[in-house]
Amino acid sequence: MKAKVNSSAGGLFRTHQTFSPEEVLAAGGATVFGRKSGKDNAKLIERLKNAPEAEAFTDDEWNETLQQLRDNK
Repeated sequence: MKAKVNSSAGGLFRTHQTFSPEEVLAAGGATVFGRKSGKDNAKLIERLKNAPEAEAFTDDEWNETLQQLRDNK
């Protein structure tokens, strides 16, 4: 059974097409939906391995965040 996909790029992301949970489930679940749309876990893992290192916080931001957590316990 082929999933009927009729979502538009008018969701949160204007440059990426978005899909409802119902559309993903109709396709057979997240893994099957990904395969049908040309994406798979192996490609994602490979891209993540080849991606540049990224740090979410600077050292100062990290220390400040940890201090806020300690203060709010």
